[in-house]
Amino acid sequence: MSHRIDDDAIDFLPIDDDITLRRMVLRNARPKGTVLFLHGFPETLYAWKEIAEALADDYEIHAFDWPGYGLSSRPAVDRFSYAPMDYAHVLDRYIAKAGIDTSRLTIYATDIGALPALLLAVEKPDIARAIIVGDFAPFNRPALMYESLQNLKAGPAMNQVRAAMNRNRDEILENTFTRGLPREAQFELSREFRDDVSRGWSQGAMTVVDAFSHYYSHFTRDQDRFESQLARLKTRLKVVWGEKDLYIKKEMGTELAERVHAELALLPGIGHYPHLQDPKRTADEVRASFR
Repeated sequence: MSHRIDDDAIDFLPIDDDITLRRMVLRNARPKGTVLFLHGFPETLYAWKEIAEALADDYEIHAFDWPGYGLSSRPAVDRFSYAPMDYAHVLDRYIAKAGIDTSRLTIYATDIGALPALLLAVEKPDIARAIIVGDFAPFNRPALMYESLQNLKAGPAMNQVRAAMNRNRDEILENTFTRGLPREAQFELSREFRDDVSRGWSQGAMTVVDAFSHYYSHFTRDQDRFESQLARLKTRLKVVWGEKDLYIKKEMGTELAERVHAELALLPGIGHYPHLQDPKRTADEVRASFR
């Protein structure tokens, strides 16, 4: 038996004067633990819906839209920089405001959500009992990144890439999730998820691409900060990576796992979005984290 998510599971939680997060919460009267899912670009909390429904009989489930994504706030950059460190503070505030017992929490974070989770764990090792991360760039290794992502990290090219991505919204929504995968590995996204990402693309003057670009403008600084603090990372960590990830090569995940002595799962035939391509495997990883 699995839960079905209705409108009552989606609400809005103010975390400070500038930011209100749209979130999804599936309650459980006697949960075995709590799971918090953190999405990547260009996703929303609906990326986790199928997995949340599969896990909700055993766990309390949380997910939210990052600032700049979905229906969460998009404050001006003079109020919020959209840097990984800013997102780490958002995550910290969400956990506190939501009243989550961190001793019973697993965080599953992918893409832009992963570095903030690890930056927070460096400062607060007890922020979760376990963290699962994957398909992101913990270190400043541009050669292991897709060309457009490399260019987002580089000065003059940054604005050109940002403008091109803003012009190509429909192409991004159509192809980003399966780019680089062979025909037999292509997968369908739910209409609900596609519609939600499309609906949340622009809010006011800021697009999802704009928020992504602001994140990247601080990315190298915060990657370097994380790498310099690596020895302080004590929270139990597992690294899960799509072996066919086109955007962030698997060598990035291998280096992270080796340096922090974490278990590494390389998923054959899987690209940058394991939770969308093989949601059952993601649910299994979450269950395993509580054993």
